Amino acid sequence: MQKGSIRVQTENIFPIIKKFLYSEHDIFIRELVSNAVDANQKLKTLSSIGEAKGELGDLRIDIKIDKEKKSLTISDTGLGMTDEEVDKYLNQVAFSGAEEFLEKYKGQNEANIIGHFGLGFYSSFMVSERVEVFSKSFKEGSKAVRWECDGSPEFTLEEIEKESRGTDIVLHLNAESEEFLEPSRISTVLEKFCRFLPIPIFFEDKQINNPAPAWTKKPSELTDEDYQNFYKELYPFGEAPLFWIHLNVDYPFNLTGILYFPKIKQSYEIQKDKIQLYCNQVFVTDEVKDIVPEFLMLMHGVIDSPDIPLNVSRSYLQGDPNVRKINSHITKKVADKLEEIFKNDRKQFEEKWESLGLFVKYGMMTDDKFLEKANKFHILQDCKDEKFYTLEEYRLATETLQKNKDGKLVILYTTNPVQQDAYIQQAAAKGYMVVKLETIIDNGFLNQMEMKWENVQFVRVDSDIVDNLIDKQEGGDSVLSKEDETKLKDLFAVKNPEINVSVEVKGLSADAPPVVATRPEFMRRMKDMAAMQGGMGAFYANMPDEVTLTVNGNHAIYKTVLAETEKEKQEKLVHNLADLALLSQGLLKGNSLTSFINRSVELMG
Repeated sequence: MQKGSIRVQTENIFPIIKKFLYSEHDIFIRELVSNAVDANQKLKTLSSIGEAKGELGDLRIDIKIDKEKKSLTISDTGLGMTDEEVDKYLNQVAFSGAEEFLEKYKGQNEANIIGHFGLGFYSSFMVSERVEVFSKSFKEGSKAVRWECDGSPEFTLEEIEKESRGTDIVLHLNAESEEFLEPSRISTVLEKFCRFLPIPIFFEDKQINNPAPAWTKKPSELTDEDYQNFYKELYPFGEAPLFWIHLNVDYPFNLTGILYFPKIKQSYEIQKDKIQLYCNQVFVTDEVKDIVPEFLMLMHGVIDSPDIPLNVSRSYLQGDPNVRKINSHITKKVADKLEEIFKNDRKQFEEKWESLGLFVKYGMMTDDKFLEKANKFHILQDCKDEKFYTLEEYRLATETLQKNKDGKLVILYTTNPVQQDAYIQQAAAKGYMVVKLETIIDNGFLNQMEMKWENVQFVRVDSDIVDNLIDKQEGGDSVLSKEDETKLKDLFAVKNPEINVSVEVKGLSADAPPVVATRPEFMRRMKDMAAMQGGMGAFYANMPDEVTLTVNGNHAIYKTVLAETEKEKQEKLVHNLADLALLSQGLLKGNSLTSFINRSVELMG
């Protein structure tokens, strides 16, 4: 039996590095700048424990373009390398200097060291035909060295003269990568990946980063203005946020960040992927769906954690218990913050409900732990007096009138207070309370809550005649004879290709409308949900609407209608009454609407 070590052949690995190390080639700038940050941070650490003599001087990173030489240079004033270190770190693929440093100086501010994989430097060969490294170590008596490699297994290493401590990496760009000789291209990449790195970075003689962003400070050090200004820094064209949550955890995992509740005026303004993930202030990604709960993807801001496992390109999350713990922690922090605001300043909470409601409802639908907490601060708005009620407050205010024979609380709601005004007024006349549920997610929300809330049923205010909204009632006696009722039913049986109409005659109150059009709650919900789903759902969404026309046999107008001797005019009068009812449901469209207008003008004449 033979045992041994697997040997990596550089002849094979360099083509792989050049083509496939990172999915986006511009990431080489992030990797090289991150290495430069590490070099400065390591020097700080060594200085703090007395292992680096003398003054640290100006710790910084400079990026320069030379269009004539077709080169890009990244320089740092960090700890530099000796010839042995260059041989150790640059000539051994995937030997991470940061990993070794962390192990040796464990506990000495190691969170500030970014690199972990040892491949970042080699990203330079994705864009370069040749790479030079000039380095001088901070160690006393060290000689400066120059290393050069053209992406083959061959390299040169020699002593040189270099006055200042630190490392210069010179990339001689290949023909396919000359875009990186354009200042605007470099600025874009630096803005994306390096804007919050902890060491000052200079490009074209201007500092391009904020080394101490708000999330790296303690909440006690920040004012409301600081939080607002940081939001403007992240989103220069965004409206001021509603409020924010500062994350600051060091056990059982490390997590910092600031999450903002954005102002959302309309449901269609919802934007996801606005939260940025950082690792020790290095931008990683804005796709954080595994870390941040789905419903909080609507939030904006930054989270930073060295404990989130990443692959070699630092671009994708891997399954890990820490990710689940962080996800749960963020959910809890958001729920606690919302509850705190609701308790301490309910007026402010209610004023911002239009935007907050989307977060809260989405969370209640998708996260049962959040639902448990949110039941205390989820609110319903009465469309009549605009007052807000929690579920328990609504129950107390309405259960004497709005509890059905099955013992369920019936929550009456409107999806369009203007269009459904006539129905709302009829419900209010009965003493019922109608709340607004008019956002894009409310249809799904009420379906979910009927399953999750005990003994609660939602009924849209226009889903039936007012007498049937709480409990189904037998029709009251009308003043009409059975013969007249039958005649009216026949007259109202209008044909409409877009809707299936059924007609009933009931004795409603004399001041109720002459005809009430209603759409069964279940069928209407199914159509609404199908319309949002697309695909096969669109098939159901395009099916004709089911509509019931309830003719009020006690309305005085039918004396006139039934007394009309001219049959054609009688039919037109009835048709108009039916169309008025359909119009109240928004179901009169196209040719049917045009016919109604023309018929109305004719009858007036």
